[in-house]
Amino acid sequence: MLCSETEFAGVVSIIFRRRRPLISASICAGPAGPAGERLLHWDLHYDNVLAGGREPWLAIDPKPLAGDPGFELLPAIVNNFREAEVRWRFDLLSEAVGADRERARAWTLGRVLQNCLWDLEDEEQPAEVQLAVAELLLGGRS
Repeated sequence: MLCSETEFAGVVSIIFRRRRPLISASICAGPAGPAGERLLHWDLHYDNVLAGGREPWLAIDPKPLAGDPGFELLPAIVNNFREAEVRWRFDLLSEAVGADRERARAWTLGRVLQNCLWDLEDEEQPAEVQLAVAELLLGGRS
């Protein structure tokens, strides 16, 4: 676990000060479990997948790391964002990478938190698209 539940709740309350807290430690830390050992791209979205000559598709601009395939979903959900497609994209991508849906949801929410913390560190407001994805995955929007 990256931080205690109390620390996590404090960070979340800062990020979502205008809203009800969207994420609890149990949503992210419990179901996500160990990171895993699968090779991941880190920034896999439509701008980083090209038609290729050697293979039908070529993923460019990787930031490789080992982890759980559920960690990969957020960039493909937020890039070219359409709110009505979030749950559909999430389900499709979870199945395509062979990720357990609850673990993928936990990793995706964890990445939203990570990105929001980076925004705050840069003295920026968290991106609304990230907050919208979190709300949708938690069932807060229809």
